[in-house]
Amino acid sequence: MDGAMADRPLTVVAVGAHPDPFDMPYQAGGTLAKYAARDHNVVIVSAAYEDEWAEEVRKIAARLGATQEWLDFEEGAIFDDPPHTHRIIDLLRRHRADVVITHQPTDYHPDHRAVGQLIQDASYMVTVPFFCPDTPPLPRNPVFLSYEDNFTRPNPFTADIVVAIDDVLDKKLAAMEALPSQFYEGGANGGPALVPDDEAGKTRRRNDVRESFRRQFNSTATRYRARLRELYGAQRGDAAQAAEAFEISEYGRRPSAEEIKKLFPFF
Repeated sequence: MDGAMADRPLTVVAVGAHPDPFDMPYQAGGTLAKYAARDHNVVIVSAAYEDEWAEEVRKIAARLGATQEWLDFEEGAIFDDPPHTHRIIDLLRRHRADVVITHQPTDYHPDHRAVGQLIQDASYMVTVPFFCPDTPPLPRNPVFLSYEDNFTRPNPFTADIVVAIDDVLDKKLAAMEALPSQFYEGGANGGPALVPDDEAGKTRRRNDVRESFRRQFNSTATRYRARLRELYGAQRGDAAQAAEAFEISEYGRRPSAEEIKKLFPFF
């Protein structure tokens, strides 16, 4: 890594498909909070926009220490085509992204897949001067990361980067709580009926949901314990109780072990 990058704050751009970007705090909120706490630039981007979610997105960003931005894609109609690709390239160039985090191109949700593929298409092309020349190209290809998933086809997830998040877990959960429909009400397949009317019931529901998510993040640390030990050393790796995991795209920057320590200043 060149000295210029090492001596300036990094810019981390996390892109989610939906106007209610629950996937970002759920999959990467701890990592984003750790970057922000070290005074790096963190931008959360919702590919689609709807007025009703704007305030919740601002709350998520504030709780993580990030800024937020929306694109004007249409939810349910995001496609891997030149107009969408050009918007993504413009986004990453404007922010001078060093690290980009998004969905897997093989995710279960069609909008997730489309955004993941658009980000993949943008990798490398963000450095090409005569492609989308209205925005200056990036001098180096960012590192592109995708969220953890448990799908095995066409390729199983590889945990290249695993970040211990014990110290920011409460901040991550607070960001997730900024979207009550996703947190308390169970997301797209849930609803308000899952939340009791009485205060005691609401408190119980809140605690149950938080504990459920804690178990998920604990299971990530357990599943990728060997990689935590490699990145943090045996003592710190074994001590980690909650974690987030990411796969490095082969189409973006392939950081060396030394570059990983600078791009991910937690290890």
